[in-house]
Amino acid sequence: MTPEQLTLPDTVAAAMRAELAAVAESTVAAIVVEVPSYADAFAGEMGRAIENAVELALGGFLELATASGGADASTPIAPALEGAYALGRGEARSGRSMDALLGAYRVGARVSWRQMSATAVAAGLTVEQLARFAELVFAYIDQLSAASVAGHSDELATSGRVRQRYLERLAALLLSGRSETELRAAAERADWTPPRTLTAVVLPEARVRGVLVSLDPRTLQGAEEVRDLADAELTVLLVPDADGRSRPALLRSLEGRDAVVGPPRPWAEVSASYARALRVRGLGLPPDDAAPLDTEQRLAELVLRADEEALADLRAQVLAPLADLGAGARAKLTETLRCWLLHQGRREQVAAELFVHPQTVRYRMGQLRELYGDRLEDPRTVLELTVALGSMGRP
Repeated sequence: MTPEQLTLPDTVAAAMRAELAAVAESTVAAIVVEVPSYADAFAGEMGRAIENAVELALGGFLELATASGGADASTPIAPALEGAYALGRGEARSGRSMDALLGAYRVGARVSWRQMSATAVAAGLTVEQLARFAELVFAYIDQLSAASVAGHSDELATSGRVRQRYLERLAALLLSGRSETELRAAAERADWTPPRTLTAVVLPEARVRGVLVSLDPRTLQGAEEVRDLADAELTVLLVPDADGRSRPALLRSLEGRDAVVGPPRPWAEVSASYARALRVRGLGLPPDDAAPLDTEQRLAELVLRADEEALADLRAQVLAPLADLGAGARAKLTETLRCWLLHQGRREQVAAELFVHPQTVRYRMGQLRELYGDRLEDPRTVLELTVALGSMGRP
């Protein structure tokens, strides 16, 4: 006789059915003791509801075991499976892992088997029937466990997708500069704890996966529709609390990833950090080797290039005295004047940067003084020349 052919005698089934309430109560009590995660969950009304659920599952098993034509352990009755599936989903919503629930199933199987088998033997179940009965009990528990695992996984997948949508919505609101009241409401919906600061990082989307593992888990990524980037292959990360002493670690994690890092800002004002990063990327400023482009180190260039047309006009105006020179001579004197301004007239340093002899610097500065006259001593002229030439690279 196989487990599929087992049918409990009516007298045995009746005796076991009379004990269902007691078995359910003992099962719940044992679970509370042996699975600490459920100590509070089974208290009060919840405990009674779970006892009823356990009793229903045991009753479903008895219905299976007394089915006409024999019990089929591979097809437990639908209500019991649906209940187990719902239990798995409820555990996921409560924040408990499947470890606790599977532990509860193991305890429940042991306790219910011990009591129900004792009742069955007292009611006349034979040794051979008892062995088949044990197989059927544990096959039934396996089916219930599998249904609960499926419910738990489905709930996590569903809630994960919902939360991800909330997080993307929060990122969109942050990048668009919404009010703090609206942002706090969105953060609460997304179950996201606001940090002190956020820093915007613009980088190729293909480089994101390797970066996220080293960043704060609260890091947000802008959804595709809110990136506001000319290059569709770029994305933006909003990194929590990467200011002060934490900023160097952020910069190190972004090495070799073609990233632009905005300034840290209070979390609700991160749109300003994002705007700064976009501005720097749009200017096409060269990075320092593999290091990310740190906007905090490029503030002077940002200020100088805030109005490109005005800068070009100023440069043409202050370099007017050189306009009649040949292109080669004009380039050399412009480069010398720039270095002289930046090194505050220290001839040795100017010569070192230009890779020329100090006497060459003296000669060129003599030419410039002839062209500019006393204007090189005028603070206003020096300021205008510094602004105009300071952002120029070496020719």
